Amino acid sequence: MFLLFFIVIKQEIDMEESLKRKLDIICGFCNTTPKIINGSIRKIDKTNLSYIEPHRIIIKNILKSCRTSPFRALVSKLSKLFRALI
Repeated sequence: MFLLFFIVIKQEIDMEESLKRKLDIICGFCNTTPKIINGSIRKIDKTNLSYIEPHRIIIKNILKSCRTSPFRALVSKLSKLFRALI
């Protein structure tokens, strides 16, 4: 009989300040306020398994997840979202 114990390590990732500022500016034009939930990295100790949970942005009860690495793709997705909201 084998007993397996996994230790999951969770590290929170902060969103870049420049991205937060741009979101606030865009939402200011639409008279909305975004709710930003930071993403995290979850790693299983003593293995090479990890999961990157993306940042979540909630605008007018619409959830969008984003990663900060492909910044241009994020800006285009957000601009499409704001066009749909207007």
